Amino acid sequence: MLVSLAILGASGHGKVVADAAESAGWQDVVFFDDAWPSVSRNGTWKVVGTAGDLSGRLADFDGVTVAIGDNDIRWGKLDLLRAIGANIVSVVHSSATVSKHASIGRGAVILAGAVVNAGAVVGAGAILNTNAVVEHDCILGNACHVSPGAVLAGGVQLGARVWVGANACIRQLVAVGDNSTIGMGAVIVANVSSGAVMVGNPGRRLPC
Repeated sequence: MLVSLAILGASGHGKVVADAAESAGWQDVVFFDDAWPSVSRNGTWKVVGTAGDLSGRLADFDGVTVAIGDNDIRWGKLDLLRAIGANIVSVVHSSATVSKHASIGRGAVILAGAVVNAGAVVGAGAILNTNAVVEHDCILGNACHVSPGAVLAGGVQLGARVWVGANACIRQLVAVGDNSTIGMGAVIVANVSSGAVMVGNPGRRLPC
């Protein structure tokens, strides 16, 4: 039974994760953030302590997730929570469409209207934002972020901590290396090396 959920990170993104959690059936959702007690609310939800406080209260919650947009920071926080035995859970909005033949890693967040089709593998700590589409047989590494309206065609592979900007499109069977950024609205038609920043249509790499 989904009762109490702790979310680390009282941000705007956190509000969306909390809303998704409630739509998925979580009854009691609260935040932890290091800005507490200066920040005591995140929208309609309470902020009840710091990250350190959460580490001492894990037994109070049926699940824990991290709502921090930065891929590196989110992954680091998830790693720390795993190390101390937190029950890290994924959050899937009730309006998302996730195939029963897809695999979703722990701590992933799938927001309203997102689609994950058959054979897709979504890594731990990934964010699939509003109306993102992950087509069949895509493989997403840990801590990726696929922004609102972005489309990954069939068989796309994203390395760890890749950021795909809003409304970007990636052609089928393209591979994107670790820590790369795909700019908003970019159209990617060829493989992308690790650490690249890609913009435009067709996508081109920005110089370092």
